[in-house]
Parts: sequence; C-alpha cells; structure tokens
Amino acid sequence: MTMRTIAILAATVVLAAACQQKKTVDEAAASYEWPELDAFHMVIAESFHPYADSGNLEPARKYAAEMASLAEEWAGQPLPEKVDTEDTRALLNDLARETAAFSAIADTAPDDSLAASLTSLHDLFHKIQETWYAPSHGDAAH
Repeated sequence: MTMRTIAILAATVVLAAACQQKKTVDEAAASYEWPELDAFHMVIAESFHPYADSGNLEPARKYAAEMASLAEEWAGQPLPEKVDTEDTRALLNDLARETAAFSAIADTAPDDSLAASLTSLHDLFHKIQETWYAPSHGDAAH
C-alpha cells in the first residue's frame, strides 16, 4: 500500500467515525426534544406573563385561538417515549379541551373569568411540562 492509499483509508475511517458520533449525538438530542411542548410554551408564556406581571389580558385574548390550535395539534401527536403514558395523554387532552373553551370565550368573557381560565391553563401546562423534565428510569441528568 502506498502512503496515499493509507492516508485515504485513515481519512475514511475518521470521517465514518465522526459521522457515527454525530448521529449518536443527534439521536441523544432528539430524546430531549418535544417540539410541541416548546411551541405551546412560547404562546402560553406570551399570553400568561403579561397578565401575571401587570394584569394585561390583551395578549391572552390575542393568542387564544393560536393556543387552542397548538394544544389540539399537540394532543394528536405521538408522545415521546419518556412521557408516553395514559396520564400524559389525559393531561394533553384536558389542555386541548380547556384551550378550546378559553378561545371560545376570549373575546367576550369578563376579565376575572378570563384570568381564572388563563391561570388554570397555565397550571395545566406546567403539569405537562413537569412530566417532561422529571427524571425517568434512572436518568438523573435530565
């Protein structure tokens, strides 16, 4: 074998190893992602925090339909293995139902009723979020 052939073989082995390592890293990262949780989190945060910080319910009224749409879509998606339980599915179905009800009243409900409903949605979201961030089956790192 020539030096050039050895160098090409060595480069091929290094490249193959790097590709396999990237695949392993990507697979590990995917096991810590739940895009539907992240998408809903962004909208509930934009809706709830202005109310919690200053009593402003306008963002909640503005994003009500989007929240309902995201919750319905989320409830229909397969669950990541880490949270694939009947309890998590039930929480997601509750979230979809409650956000639909919230959206239906968002434009007409008095502030106190809307605030109570928004707070309930926020609390329910956090229950779902806690299932995701809770350690699972010996996984103390997450």
